[in-house]
Amino acid sequence: MNDPILPVNDPRLPGEARLAALTDLEGKKTEKITKTGEINNHIHTIYSFSPYTPCMAALKARDAGLEAAGSVDHDSIAAAEEMLAACAVLGIGGCVGFEVRVSFKTGPDGKPGPFADRKINNPDSAGLVYMTVQGIPRPALPLVSSFLKPLREERVLRTRVMTASVNDLFREAGLSPLDFEEDIWNRSKAAEGGGVTERHLLAAMAEKLIQTDGKGPALAEKLKTRFGLEPSPQIVGLLGERDNPHYLFDLIGALKSALLPRIFIQPNEKECIPAERVTEFARSIGAIPAYAYLGDVGESPTGDKRAEKFEDDYIEELFDELARRGYQAVTYMPPRNTREQLLRLQRFCRERGLMEISGVDINSSRQSFNCPEVLYPEFRHLTDTTWALIAHERLVSVRPELGLFSPANPLAEKPLGERLARYAAEGRSLDLLRPEESAVKIAEQLMGC
Repeated sequence: MNDPILPVNDPRLPGEARLAALTDLEGKKTEKITKTGEINNHIHTIYSFSPYTPCMAALKARDAGLEAAGSVDHDSIAAAEEMLAACAVLGIGGCVGFEVRVSFKTGPDGKPGPFADRKINNPDSAGLVYMTVQGIPRPALPLVSSFLKPLREERVLRTRVMTASVNDLFREAGLSPLDFEEDIWNRSKAAEGGGVTERHLLAAMAEKLIQTDGKGPALAEKLKTRFGLEPSPQIVGLLGERDNPHYLFDLIGALKSALLPRIFIQPNEKECIPAERVTEFARSIGAIPAYAYLGDVGESPTGDKRAEKFEDDYIEELFDELARRGYQAVTYMPPRNTREQLLRLQRFCRERGLMEISGVDINSSRQSFNCPEVLYPEFRHLTDTTWALIAHERLVSVRPELGLFSPANPLAEKPLGERLARYAAEGRSLDLLRPEESAVKIAEQLMGC
């Protein structure tokens, strides 16, 4: 029997075909989806690394009861058009952005700055920072693609060198080598403006191991004898289950934590450009640059990170740096930190006039699309800022001066909290099946303020 979901999540089809399949599937839907009030602005797609096409990401979000969903891919904006169209088909709020790693290594004078040797929010690299650019106006999408292209090219070059290191390990272990074009490039959507990440390389490694050893207990044992890895008892148990539907992603996780450090090559300044270059670009197109908070990891709430210190000890100094480098928002994930960490973070955001954006990065089939934490009283405002983000993205696409942070905005003199509340209300008033049309009417009303 044919699975009607398959065309929606087929990476080989063009986006238009997936959207047609989604529209057909939605037209045949009979069950009523109960909305939870949850949102997620940080869903990865096949255009970086994920088991989901933009259409499937939107469908999974809607079927989980989410009221709004956003795509965020590494070094790529290629999912944006399909994601926005898919959300409109499904009648949920949609927004788009991208994620990059940038440099905090130099100060205003071009010399090494106070953050050059610190691990800030990047477990792999000192002086390098993860950030997102969100609320991107639709007319600016081609400019974003052009801006990101050189960064993707540099990352491909680095991944080629890491592939050679993997092949050295594989030869020592008696395994056949990987072919970059066949096993990694062709796995990605790089030819369509997508990014190539370390996870593509790890996935190629994982598939080679599965092909060689098969699924089951023997594979976990081979990780130890071939590479000296000691997977946790939990991972050993998961890899011992031959019918585990998430087998590939569980194996990728094991390789990421234990084997990636042996082959990882630090990005250069061409791949991780100074943060202010990205924030300046984002602001120039009416988008919102956001610092991605990680926070010190003690006992990880999600169990996916080892105990390690990051930015908490010097967060006030860091916020001064965020202001200097042009950030307008902070993005964070309520399930990933303690309540105390996030309440402190929220206080700094309020004091510094930074928008709070929430979204849990999804790049594995094992992850749930639900994030009930955003419905807790201390995080409930994050649903409001999501609708404000959606309104910003739609309105600035119609009138550039209607950006949340635009000095020409009729509401520019209002405190940020008031602007966010107004935009959240406008976001919720959008006709989600025809968001562009209703945004034009809302823009006219706002310009008449």
